[in-house]
Amino acid sequence: MRRNRPALFKGRHFEAEIIVLCVRWYLRFGLSYRNLEEMRAERNLNVDHVTIWRWVQRYAPELNRRCRRELRRTNGSWRVDETYLRVAGRWTYLYRAVDSTGATIDFLLSARRDAAAAKRFLQKALRSPGRPRPRVINVDGNPSYPKVIAELKKSGELGRRCRCRPVRYLNNIVEQDHRAIKRRVRASQGFRSFWSATRTIQGIEMVNMIRKGQVRWLPKGDIAGQVAFVAGLLGLATAA
Repeated sequence: MRRNRPALFKGRHFEAEIIVLCVRWYLRFGLSYRNLEEMRAERNLNVDHVTIWRWVQRYAPELNRRCRRELRRTNGSWRVDETYLRVAGRWTYLYRAVDSTGATIDFLLSARRDAAAAKRFLQKALRSPGRPRPRVINVDGNPSYPKVIAELKKSGELGRRCRCRPVRYLNNIVEQDHRAIKRRVRASQGFRSFWSATRTIQGIEMVNMIRKGQVRWLPKGDIAGQVAFVAGLLGLATAA
């Protein structure tokens, strides 16, 4: 008897398992949409690369939203930095923060690299569940951060004892962490719009967090467990 389709996949032409597999592979590995189209064709399954793109745009943000509540708490030593990404022929800026163990705190794609973007990113990170107020924020040479941190202290969004520490070598951990994201973005051959880049990066970042072992009860090296976790988040585990 045909199983009931999970609510999140109602109206889709393909089975939910196929959709989740393609989305997870795209977000995790260095594959293009055409690579996935060809891989599916080898199994006699004709899926157009544009269809797979639509799946990623729909389910990557959903994965990000649902996974947030399952993440372990990060610590109070933040490393904040931004890296460059090409979107529609223009440079954009991916703001990212990790803690002293390398666990991702949050991320934000911005069209500009200025004080307003830095403030928006820090406010987003401070609102994230499971993210206690930092006791120290390590930054690079970006002059926006000291000013923004002072403003957030004044507004009460940051504790007054939080230190802004501009020590470049301590940010090596976040600069190394950028590489996993940039490798994945490079393999996708860039983005055609800021909107699609924002949605796709949500999924790439979240899958990277799962891979790094940031889910509370899921070990870092448990690949089968991670696969099952993603499927369960999107409703497959409850399909009858």
